[in-house]
Amino acid sequence: MITSKIKQRIIGKGRGAIFAPSDFLDIGSRASVDQALSRLADQGVIRRLTRGLYDYPKHSSRFGPLAPSADDIARAVARKDNQVLLPSPAMAANQLGLSTQVPSNPTYMTDGPTRTKKIGRQVIQFRNASPKTLVGAGSKTGTVFQALRYVGKDRIDDQVIGKIARSLDAKDRAQLAKQSRHVPAWMHPVVQQIVAHA
Repeated sequence: MITSKIKQRIIGKGRGAIFAPSDFLDIGSRASVDQALSRLADQGVIRRLTRGLYDYPKHSSRFGPLAPSADDIARAVARKDNQVLLPSPAMAANQLGLSTQVPSNPTYMTDGPTRTKKIGRQVIQFRNASPKTLVGAGSKTGTVFQALRYVGKDRIDDQVIGKIARSLDAKDRAQLAKQSRHVPAWMHPVVQQIVAHA
């Protein structure tokens, strides 16, 4: 009974979804959820990525089950451990198109412990960061603050401001302005320019 309920919910989330036993504790006890997930993994419905983390893999007709993205894994790990998450400055700059460098190991800032997770062939690093560094975690604005840290105050020009501004909608801009009081002082004028950018 529990197994079929969990299976329904997993399929409802669609291929590529990553989850932990804690996502199903409204359906049954931890022990029964663990058993159900084990059963579904044995049946090949889901795949066990690492202890306490599973996915409903996307399939390619050519390559079979595809590996989940580092971003999806990191978000699932943070959710499982009840932590906030932000891409590292280098990753944020890459996501916003401000840098073409792709960090070899995806690194995320978190309020949890500094650690490295190896999942399949992916190595993901989590670095403990201060609340000041984690402003805007979980939203686009956090990525913007991280990218600005990467570029550095002396290298921010109209091109950087324009690029960031174009990636934000009105809601993001309002949030950016509101959260900017928690970030280093040098970012304040930069944020004002981003928000005002037509």
